[in-house]
Order: sequence, then structure tokens, then C-alpha cells
Amino acid sequence: MAAPPKKIVILAAFAALYLIWGSTYLGILFAIQSIPPFLMAGVRFFLAGMVMFAIARFTGAPKPDSATWRDALIVGACLLLFGNGGVTIAERWVPTGLAALLVATVPIYITLLGWVTGTAPRPTPMVWLGLIGGFVGVGLLVGSAFTNASASPHNHLGLGMSILLFGSLIWSAGSLYSRRAKNAPSPFLAAGQQMLCGGALLILAGVAFGEHRGFDPRHVTWLSAGAFIYLVVIGALVGFPAYIFLLRHCDPAKVATYAYINPVVAVLLGTAFASESLTMRTLLGAGLIIGSVAVVITAQQMTPKTATIAPTGTPDCAR
Repeated sequence: MAAPPKKIVILAAFAALYLIWGSTYLGILFAIQSIPPFLMAGVRFFLAGMVMFAIARFTGAPKPDSATWRDALIVGACLLLFGNGGVTIAERWVPTGLAALLVATVPIYITLLGWVTGTAPRPTPMVWLGLIGGFVGVGLLVGSAFTNASASPHNHLGLGMSILLFGSLIWSAGSLYSRRAKNAPSPFLAAGQQMLCGGALLILAGVAFGEHRGFDPRHVTWLSAGAFIYLVVIGALVGFPAYIFLLRHCDPAKVATYAYINPVVAVLLGTAFASESLTMRTLLGAGLIIGSVAVVITAQQMTPKTATIAPTGTPDCAR
């Protein structure tokens, strides 16, 4: 068995999820201002997948077989078509901070799905305390958003929220499936395969919805173009492989704690650059979310090591 990854590598991967993915919500908002949502997301991940796949093969990763492509298609559909695609389309109507907050349901989904399917142990009382505390913090912010949105006569907020919640559920199921799927030995090759498959599915969705009709690349603004480049280079080429890497080496519920930090980053950036409101209620909710992250991580570290070994035999990152 390969040696466990160094703690500094684990910390760097978590930093990528916590900070980079928190910033992608604002990047998506800017990108879809002049680029159709599904086509933007599809081209983003397909390009990133091509780069990641080429780098992995160039550095010695073996040619993937048909079984890994099949599972890459399934995981890519769950994480990118439904998960990221849902976020991208929902940000037409949902503010970036609120979108990130609804995605914070991922740890709850993963914990419950893992327990129900037998791929993760029953949550300890401390873990439940952290998850519930995080949900209370999310509820404070969501309640505030509903209050602010109720005065608007043009309200597609409910549709956007429904898309986000459903997409988060499918993302969670795909994350758990990826741990038992037949993946390429190289996590970077696996990430490249998943981005290629997910990106292709997103492009097909964009074509199916007619996004290509009337789209003129000459009308893409510099802001949208810059945001798109950031999403490809930083959000996809750095963030997504870090997520796949952590799924292989960490407990799923612990990896999912990124969904508690992302809303804080997204709310702050949305306030600074997209004129989204930041109230005392928002600050209180953010404080609850951050505190819950600490509780969940501490509880996972206190769990006996025999209970934190992943079903596939990979070591838990608390080691």
C-alpha cells in the first residue's frame, strides 16, 4: 500500500477547497453575465480535463481502460453536470453567498448517505452537534435571504434554491460513489477523465437547451472572459483535483466541511464585489458555520482510527 500523503499536502488540498472554491461562486456570476451557463461550465471543465489528462499521461500515468471511463462518466455526471451545473444555472437567480450556503447541505447529505449505505460509520453525537450547528447557521442566512427576496415581484429564487438542493444531493451521492468506483491509479488522471466526461455532458445540456443559438463570442465582456479563465485555471485545474485527492485519502464527512467555509468566502466576496448585503445576521450565521467546522473536524480526529479507515482501504487524513 502506498504511504499516506504528508500532512502539508492534505492541508494544502483543504486550503484549495476552502478558499478557491469559495471564490468560484463569484467567478461563475461574472462569467455567466455574457456566456450561457451550461456552455460556460462545459467548456470550462472540458478544457481543464484535457490539460489534466495530458499532464497525467505525459508524466507516466497508464492509459485508462474502459471501466475507468465508465465510472468517470458516472462521477462526472453527478459532480459536474448536476452539482456544478446546478450551481451555475441557479446563480441566474440566487445570490452567490446564498448559493454557497445551500451547497452547505453537502456534509449532511454525505454523512446520512454514507451511514445509510454502510460506507461510513454512524455519526457520533459530537459530529451530529457540528452538523446541526452548521445547519442552524445556514438557516439564519437563508432566512435572511428569503426576507430580502420577498419584496421582489420577479422571483425565481425558489426554483434556483430547489436546483441547488437537488444538485447538492446528487453531488454527495457521486462523491460517495467515487470512493468505490474503478478509478485510474493516478488521481490527476482520474480527475482529468471526470472533467472530460462532465464537461462533455454540460456542453450537451447547453446544446439541448438551445444556449448555442444566438450566442456570439464577440459579445463576451472582458469581465466574463477573465472570470472564465480563472474558473478554468484555478477553480478546475487546482480545486477539482484537490477534491478528488481528498476523497481518496480522507473521510467523506471531513472533506465535505469545505461546504461550511465556502459560504463565508462567497458572502464576503459577494459583498465586496457584487453589492450583496452583509448584515449582523449574516455575521452570526457565518460564526456558527465556522464553529461547526471546528467541531466536526475535532470530532472526526477523536474517532478511533479503526472506525475512520475508508472502505477502500485508504488511510484517513487525520493520521
